[in-house]
Amino acid sequence: MPKPIQACPLPESLAKLGLGGPCVRFALLFHTGPRKMFPLTLEAVASLMDPARLRWISFSHFEADECGALNEWLAAAPDAQPLCSALAAMVSVDDFADRPAKPLADGETHSLGTLRVQWIDTPHLPHGMETGYLFETTTRTLLCGDLFAQPGNQPPAITESENLVWEPSEAMRQEFPYAPIHGAAALLDKLAATEPQVLACMHGASYRGDGAALLHRLGAALGKH
Repeated sequence: MPKPIQACPLPESLAKLGLGGPCVRFALLFHTGPRKMFPLTLEAVASLMDPARLRWISFSHFEADECGALNEWLAAAPDAQPLCSALAAMVSVDDFADRPAKPLADGETHSLGTLRVQWIDTPHLPHGMETGYLFETTTRTLLCGDLFAQPGNQPPAITESENLVWEPSEAMRQEFPYAPIHGAAALLDKLAATEPQVLACMHGASYRGDGAALLHRLGAALGKH
């Protein structure tokens, strides 16, 4: 699901995910959901905050479930801009989006007011050459997109069980294997170096715990192929 970044206390059920609240200064939505699901995702975000207050619409790579509803969100949030990799802005987003993107270089940080995000390039992990992820440096949350994607529609919002994330995500990866990625383990080491305490997964449960260990585990699994 799309992940709004928060910067204030929330009810426990929402705080576990680190989701949006009314006192964010420059609120960010990571992944828009598909265009045809926009009414549902708009309703979900509206349960947390006024969607018109969104300032940044970000995503890991150019694909329907990551940014298919980008222009719908830009219409709903009149001050919002896309926030993506420099490569994504150049090859796709600045043509597709109704407003110009704010491109981020590898390692570049960007202030959300009370929070700060860092962009990390990870080309082809596991999708296009423009792929990358955002790391929020205060909560130590890695918005890790399609990494650790889990099937099913009733997962817990967040878990502290590594195996509850690892086992279904690996089973899904066997069904939908990544394309061969040059230097996959090194890219995952790069993500692990942020020492995330939360892995905010797009598909399935997010994970609170030793995120670096889980990323190294995935790197080792990919290194076998």
